[in-house]
Amino acid sequence: MKSIGDRIKQSRIALGLSQADAAKKLNISTPAFCKIETGQTDLNISRLLQIAKIFKVPAVQLIDDKAAATDPSAELAALKKELIEKEEEINKLRKKVIDLYDKLGM
Repeated sequence: MKSIGDRIKQSRIALGLSQADAAKKLNISTPAFCKIETGQTDLNISRLLQIAKIFKVPAVQLIDDKAAATDPSAELAALKKELIEKEEEINKLRKKVIDLYDKLGM
């Protein structure tokens, strides 16, 4: 059974990228990217989504090859959830800006 790091490595190689190239695209060091591929570093969701986007693969494929083949809508659902969370965050920030304008009397 392949690990997430193995699937990331496989996707990177399929694109013809070196570890240094991939690290540069992710704005991290080459050793940090190497640790991702070897499983020495745990990934957070945002980094996993960033890797999936750069490598042009569904994030769920990096997590589980079988899940990607059986349920292609899983990534869409995850992305919709993330979008909703980001929209909520934006709305909270907008409210803070409006409150600050009110306090300043603008």
